[in-house]
Amino acid sequence: MATLSLRHAPRPGTPAELDPLLVWPALGLLMLGLVMVYSASIATAEGSAFTGHQPGFYLVRHGIFLVIGLVLAVVAFQIPLRFWQQMAPLLFLGGVMLLVAVLVPHVGRTVNGATRWLPLGPINLQPSELMKLFAVLYAADYTVRKLGDMGSLRRGFVPMAAVMVVVGVLLLREPDFGAFVVIVAISMGILFLGGIAGRLFVGLVMVLAAAFAVLVITSPYRLERMLNFMDPWADPLGKGYQLSHALIAFGRGEWFGVGLGASVEKLFYLPEAHTDFLLAVIAEELGFAGVALVVVLFGLLVQRAFALGRQALALDRVFAALVAQGIGIWFGFQSFINMGVNMGMLPTKGLTLPLMSFGGSGIVANCIALAILFRVDYENRQLMRGVSS
Repeated sequence: MATLSLRHAPRPGTPAELDPLLVWPALGLLMLGLVMVYSASIATAEGSAFTGHQPGFYLVRHGIFLVIGLVLAVVAFQIPLRFWQQMAPLLFLGGVMLLVAVLVPHVGRTVNGATRWLPLGPINLQPSELMKLFAVLYAADYTVRKLGDMGSLRRGFVPMAAVMVVVGVLLLREPDFGAFVVIVAISMGILFLGGIAGRLFVGLVMVLAAAFAVLVITSPYRLERMLNFMDPWADPLGKGYQLSHALIAFGRGEWFGVGLGASVEKLFYLPEAHTDFLLAVIAEELGFAGVALVVVLFGLLVQRAFALGRQALALDRVFAALVAQGIGIWFGFQSFINMGVNMGMLPTKGLTLPLMSFGGSGIVANCIALAILFRVDYENRQLMRGVSS
């Protein structure tokens, strides 16, 4: 009865079918991000020949990508979860091929020493952002297929580990260490939620910790970042410049900020103010109150994602449950890292604030992920109505 109810359910999209506990935090983060990207980027855009000295350059581009993301989200919302499950391996393979294409000489675009983008006319595609979404879908599908083998090292863990090694090698060649950390966290989280044996999970954590230590020790620039993060004031005008100015922005903001648009740090002091360090500008202009609002909105979004996952699991929809919780892990973990970096609690990793920071590929991938989360909620509701009837 429940299956028939879902199959013949009316097309989704009416306001009654959207969970307000999911809608308002998501819209709040997207709209606040749009406002703060504009505020943080005015000086940079106005002073750059690349932007034609147009103060609204980044606002327009961010707005265009946000519209594209929302349009694609509406399309993605119409697609049943069973289709996403069927397509998960192909999407993941396509993402790997895009990561390979980035590394092909004269194909990938290099900015500040990192080759992470594919130039597509007026826009640049960043495959690592799409891979985060594909990793959620693939890890959920893999876990569902291997539910009976989650206690086996050879059948349950090794195949997934091998896939992650391939992705990791490609991401580290760019290099994009931050995206690699997020994708590993997503995959590990989904495997854990899928019931991987405790001893395998503990062993995996230990291996990853050792691998992380090796990557840091054997890479001079990563080791330098670790040391600078511990004491940015040792060289505030050199290696600790970015973090020291982020901390100054937090200090200037105090409780309620200096006022929207009144940030001083965004005036060519704080690099990447509209991307990686957007939260520092929020802290300076809106103060502790603004930062607390952002934290609360992310907390509500992540909590709701896990609640939807538990609801789907109760309805015996394991793939939907793991996808919802995987998206929650993605948004929660990446936002935690970005906030930690901005506050000086974690070393700089080059990760944006989901749903808020400037960046076309990231915003589009985030919007599609939100649409899939809404779809999980919609199908849960339809199944519950079918069961109750």
